[in-house]
Amino acid sequence: MYKTLRIPCVIMRGGTSRGPYFLASDLPRDAHARDEILIAAMGAGHELQIDGIGGGNPLTSKVAIISRSTRPDADVDYLFAQVKVLERFVDTSPNCGNMLSGVGPFAIEQGLVPVQAGRTSVRIHNVNTGKVMEAIVQTPDGVVTYDGGAQIDGVPGTAAPIHLSFLNAAGSKTGKLLPTGNARDVIEGVEVTCVDAAMPLVIMSAASLGKTGYERPSDYDADRDFMARLESIRIAAGAKMGLQNVANLVIPKPVIIANPVKGGSIAARYFMPHSCHKAFAVTGAVGLATACATPGTLPASIVGPTTFPRMIQIEHPSGHLDLNLDQRAGVNEPVASVLRTARRIFEGTLFARVETSDFQKNADAAE
Repeated sequence: MYKTLRIPCVIMRGGTSRGPYFLASDLPRDAHARDEILIAAMGAGHELQIDGIGGGNPLTSKVAIISRSTRPDADVDYLFAQVKVLERFVDTSPNCGNMLSGVGPFAIEQGLVPVQAGRTSVRIHNVNTGKVMEAIVQTPDGVVTYDGGAQIDGVPGTAAPIHLSFLNAAGSKTGKLLPTGNARDVIEGVEVTCVDAAMPLVIMSAASLGKTGYERPSDYDADRDFMARLESIRIAAGAKMGLQNVANLVIPKPVIIANPVKGGSIAARYFMPHSCHKAFAVTGAVGLATACATPGTLPASIVGPTTFPRMIQIEHPSGHLDLNLDQRAGVNEPVASVLRTARRIFEGTLFARVETSDFQKNADAAE
C-alpha cells in the first residue's frame, strides 16, 4: 500500500545543478523515513525518474535541506543529498557546491536570514562535512534578485552573481588535506594525488590512463573498460584515504588532469563518480585548486609554483571555472572563492508517494 505525502518545496537551479530545496522542518527527523521521501520525490530507481521530479541525470537528482543553524559561526545548516538515478539510494556523504549556490537565496526568502540592503552575507554550515562557507547574495532594496550580468559556463544566459567562499575546506571527510600523508601515491600502477578540500578527490594524469584529458564526457562514459579501471582505482584510493565502503558512496571523486589548451591553468575532467560531469563540480574545483597550490602534487606540477592571491582557471567540457585562492589569518590552507549563479524555478507542493508500511515503521522508530 502507498501513501501520498504533501510537502512544501522550492525547485532551484544552483550553479550547474538543479533540484528541490526543502525546509528541514517539513521532512521527517528519521534519516530512513526522510530518504524514502527523497527517493519517491525524485523518482529514483528508473532511468528517466519518470515518477518524480528528477531529470534522469546525477546533476538533476540532487536535494538541499535547510534549517536555522545552532552553531554560533553559521546562519543556516545545509544538508546535501545525492539521490541515485538508477538505484533507490540516497548518499549524504558529500557536499555539493553548485546546490550550495541556491542555499543563500533560499534561506533569505524563507525568512531564515535577515536581509540587508544591497548585499546579504549568509554563513552556511554544511552538515555533510562540518565545514562553513560564506555566500554573498545580491539583495538590492532588501529583496533577493536573480537577474544580473554574471555568466557561468554550463548555464545559458546570465544572472545575478553569488560569491561563495570556502572558509575551512581542508579535511572535509578525512580530517586531512593530504589523507594518505603523501603528495603523491601509486595505486594499481598509476600515480595519483589524494586530496581532501571541500571534496575528497583522487587525481590522476589523463595520459597515465591512455586519455588526452580533452575528450567529451560521453566518450568517457562509453568506454566501459576505462570506467571500470577508474572505479577500481577510486575504491582503492578511498581505502588508502581512510574512507570506508566507498563502493557504495560517491566519494572520493575521480579527476583526470592534463596541460591546458585554452589559456587556462589546467585542463580537467570530473567524475560523479560513475559518469563524467558535463562541466565541473564546485566542491571538486575547490579540491583541485587547493591541490594546485600544494607543493609536490600532480596538479602543482602542471600549474607551477603558487603565490597568493592567485586565480586558478580550470578548463572543463563546457568551458572554464575560475577560482580565486588567497590566504586568511588563522587558516593554514588557502581560502578558495568562486562566482556562481542560481535561479528560483518553482515553488509549491510536492507529492511524494511512499510505501506505507516501511515509511510508518521508520517514522514510528524515530519517535
